[in-house]
Amino acid sequence: MALDKKYDAIVVGGGHNGLVAAAYLARAGKKVALLEAEGELGGATTSARSFPEFDARLSRYSYLVSLLPDQIVADLGINFKTLERSIASYTPYTNQSNGAHSGLLISQNWDQRTAENFQELTGSAAEGAAWQHFYGEIAELARRIAPSMLQPLKSAVKLKEEIALPQTWKYLMEQPIGEVIRDRFSDDLVRGVVLTDGLIGTFAPADDLQANRCFLYHLIGNGTGQWRVPQGGMGTLVIELRRVALAAGVEILLNSRVTEIDSGANGVSVGTKSGEKYIARDLLFAGAPQILAQIRGEGKPSSLEGSQMKINMLLSRLPRLKSGIDPRLAFAGTFHVNESYSQLEAAYQSAKSGSIPSDLPLELYCHTLTDPTILSPELSAQGYQTLTLFGLHTPAALFDKSPDVDKAAVTKAAIESFNQYLLDPIESVLAISQDGSLAIEAKSPLDLESDIGLPRGNIFHRDLDFPFIDTSGANLIWGSETSDKHIYLAGAGARRGGGVSGIAGHNAAMAVLAND
Repeated sequence: MALDKKYDAIVVGGGHNGLVAAAYLARAGKKVALLEAEGELGGATTSARSFPEFDARLSRYSYLVSLLPDQIVADLGINFKTLERSIASYTPYTNQSNGAHSGLLISQNWDQRTAENFQELTGSAAEGAAWQHFYGEIAELARRIAPSMLQPLKSAVKLKEEIALPQTWKYLMEQPIGEVIRDRFSDDLVRGVVLTDGLIGTFAPADDLQANRCFLYHLIGNGTGQWRVPQGGMGTLVIELRRVALAAGVEILLNSRVTEIDSGANGVSVGTKSGEKYIARDLLFAGAPQILAQIRGEGKPSSLEGSQMKINMLLSRLPRLKSGIDPRLAFAGTFHVNESYSQLEAAYQSAKSGSIPSDLPLELYCHTLTDPTILSPELSAQGYQTLTLFGLHTPAALFDKSPDVDKAAVTKAAIESFNQYLLDPIESVLAISQDGSLAIEAKSPLDLESDIGLPRGNIFHRDLDFPFIDTSGANLIWGSETSDKHIYLAGAGARRGGGVSGIAGHNAAMAVLAND
């Protein structure tokens, strides 16, 4: 057998965080090997031709970018562009007094049209004013806290002092976000639209601080919190990260599933399923902490389950809505379905008891309205569009009894929920393959675990933490450290790792370099 291969650092996992970590270390002069279990890079940040007959490359798992800092893009010289959506969200609803269909349209930047929509929904200007005031406070906190995400962790006391927004800090970090929403807003629908940012990826009720942490990560990205469309799809980010990693000298080894990790006083040794052995001073693990623990024969950290059902669709055209709004407006931002505050809380309780929620809460997004380049020119000219659907409060436990049957049942519930607001049922506008099958692909939390290693489908790998040190994290400097001085977390399970950000990869690399 060949001699063990020696490196300064080994990165396990070729998703965006692993590639970021490897590129930073190689650019600092380190000899780096990146081991990826699959035959291609990307992990959750891949683009795929989900419906082979159609030339459309969908962002199969993750879909929008908020947290990727401009600093990482600039540091690594990544040629990657994100596009602003003109519409933030649209939420259809039925007028309880006369049964008429309408909707709350919110522009990315507050305008007269948005103000009129709030007025129509609530009958006064007060709710719109509360919205502007609340999100103005959040925007200022995002601007002040974002730089800290790429710095050594600070204590809660120190970070609170630096941000100098004590009231905003209190209601985001200390008071349950559900209480805050109920206090600041009076309309059930508006309350729900606010709450959704605390729920994507998190199976928790509104008054659980896990919802606060999720809310925070959704709204502080890059100092603006704005969710932007990756031009060319998520796969473009992977292509660029691979380019800069290779240019820096990273040795990328595909089909290299790590099955052994041993650590000693001077470093780590790594074994793969194919029998290869590698040695390095440091190991950066860009997968889930649960998988690292399994490989090392340690107890797995406990965590909430993933809670989202993801459905990818290719449409021959956008469906018309019962409200009469132009679908190119309604689907230009995030399209909310059955996401009033009371509906979200009821759905959580149903799912917690083991039942598929009725009127399943959904969020949908149309990539191609902002960026048609993921479609071939022919499909684009014919009016085809992509549509991505997330079902909220669909935890992994709902699929345990009979995964395929349960997935079909939740998919059916999602379609029925969506169709309540459509003049054209979504089935009528799905692209049709030559064999008669519809262009729709469903991924349950269990699929996310089997496909890309997300434990129980948790897109954050484990429970989110606040981005500062408390008494339980006193041994952390960058948020990447583990109990072994040669092993670092470089994925979403690191402190401050949640979301498509590259922050965990950056911080793990900085932790290694700081120990030189």
